[in-house]
Amino acid sequence: MISFNMEPLIFDIKRYAINDGPGIRVTIFLKGCPLSCKWCHNPEGISSKAQKLYDINKCIACGLCVDACELNACVLSEEGIITDADICEVCGKCEDACPTKATEISGKLIPEEDLMKIIRKETLLMDKSGGGVTFSGGEPLMHHEFLLKILDNCKNEGIHTCVDTTGFVVRDTLLEIATKTNCFLYDLKLMDSEKHKKYTGVYNELILSNLQALAEVDTEIFIRIPLIKSVNDDVENISKTAKFISKLKNDRILVNILPYHNIAENKYKKLGGKYEEGLMSEPKNEKVKEVIDIFTNFGVKTVVGG
Repeated sequence: MISFNMEPLIFDIKRYAINDGPGIRVTIFLKGCPLSCKWCHNPEGISSKAQKLYDINKCIACGLCVDACELNACVLSEEGIITDADICEVCGKCEDACPTKATEISGKLIPEEDLMKIIRKETLLMDKSGGGVTFSGGEPLMHHEFLLKILDNCKNEGIHTCVDTTGFVVRDTLLEIATKTNCFLYDLKLMDSEKHKKYTGVYNELILSNLQALAEVDTEIFIRIPLIKSVNDDVENISKTAKFISKLKNDRILVNILPYHNIAENKYKKLGGKYEEGLMSEPKNEKVKEVIDIFTNFGVKTVVGG
């Protein structure tokens, strides 16, 4: 039903991350995701392939990227650089030529040992803060073989690890990863499967059943719920979510409520697309408090952020 077989391209490495698990962390973002959430803050992580990003605000119209493109895929126009996607092979020569980094390639192969070197450089700060490394995306479990190797390396060196997942993965893969990592960030968006399909592109039965299975494993789980006005902040959905979580067989669960913010619009523009915000908007403080109260009434430990 779900088959992932692709190169483990990395589109970002965020140092000093404080919202991706306990302590101060390094977060590794891998490309490719089986979901396409309408509010996605990392749209460059949805495709598993390398992509060209272009920021017209940084462009000085020097034309160096045009000269560097051997395929003539780039053209300098009044609207900035226009790239013919049918010709472009995302080779990165335009990125190398650009003096202002207006053009960047999202998604690069980083060998296992080179990635470990990057992680090791941050271990002093990790150790002092009780942090570690988090693997996010996209969906990092799409690259489970690569992920298993890195997790093993981290475990052997005493580096705390966390895996951020949509839960829309093969269960055996999820449970195998659970034997290698210290904790999970598990996304939970909507309880109604049809609405889940509408807003994320997939039904949620597998995500819910996988969370139940994961909860039976002795691992720490941070359930992350993006709270979005007019999408999932209604009392019915929140109550069903709180009831579901309250029945999970795990006393090491913490719910992180993440109020929606429109912070990704510029990323969509860089990809040549448009952010369809629609009816989505940030919930008011009163609504956030109401949501926290509902979870608390179900006996579920919940915080805002994280």
